[in-house]
Amino acid sequence: MTDLPTQEHLTDPAAVTEQHNNGFGSVLGLEFTELGPDRVRAHWTVTPTQHQPFGIVHGGVYCAVVESVASFAGSIWLGDRGKVVGVNNNTDFIRATREGVLTATATPIQRGRSQQLWQVAITDEQDRTVAHGQVRLANILDPDALGG
Repeated sequence: MTDLPTQEHLTDPAAVTEQHNNGFGSVLGLEFTELGPDRVRAHWTVTPTQHQPFGIVHGGVYCAVVESVASFAGSIWLGDRGKVVGVNNNTDFIRATREGVLTATATPIQRGRSQQLWQVAITDEQDRTVAHGQVRLANILDPDALGG
């Protein structure tokens, strides 16, 4: 298992990309291009391993991307105060996609003491929305409580 990202790590797109693209993240192949407390952006190239049986991107890919970029965004905003975990992911699939480069952009809706709500838009190369999601994150101020 790899180490959890540190706050300094979360400012380096190459380091976040490397951290994310281990295990399950390797199927997504996200490349993080912008990291900040008010917006996180990543893109990826659609591959056949991301298709469902009818040859379009599987909805679970969109859900995973939405969760990934929102979680990094929430982690950056929360900083050294703790860690975040997803507690709800609601993703709508708007346009079927078979190939190309897709971009996911996370922006905050609400950020509070115990929870955060982030929206994520996924667009294609023509800037058309292909999926849109919301992720609610819980702020865990005692990271030792995770996984126990």
